[in-house]
Amino acid sequence: MPSLTLDKTDLRILAELQLDGRLTNVELAERVALSPSPCLRRLKQLEESGVIRQYVALLDPAHIGLGLQAWVRVTLEKRGNMHLQSFIEAVQSWPEVINCFAMTGEMDYLLQVYFEDMEHFSRFVMDELLQHPGVEDVKSSFVLKEIKRTTSLPLGQMRGM
Repeated sequence: MPSLTLDKTDLRILAELQLDGRLTNVELAERVALSPSPCLRRLKQLEESGVIRQYVALLDPAHIGLGLQAWVRVTLEKRGNMHLQSFIEAVQSWPEVINCFAMTGEMDYLLQVYFEDMEHFSRFVMDELLQHPGVEDVKSSFVLKEIKRTTSLPLGQMRGM
């Protein structure tokens, strides 16, 4: 992966794109006080270096019928790693799981999941998760109210570079 030194202009570009990934190059150039050509060059460098990973549309779960969000803590059996890869592959196939993290501490995996309702959640846990070989324990927490949601990563640590 190419190494890239980010300056203040690069950081402004990243900050603007995190707020609105659909900005045209002209709009982006205006916001970061560059002409369009150098702005596009910098943008391409950020993409090619992997700093910008991808562009996406962020959907509102409630507007598409996914009113129940949960965090599910999963513990696997500790007898060898034979179920580990199988679990990882299964997680990839479960559309309800939008994020999965391998964790330290009391759990092995933390899943962020979305469901239509409690019945959908129950089917997922009973028919998929608990039926998977190697799953030893499952604990769930439901989101009551969303206090903060952002996809923007902090960039303050980059100012010294």
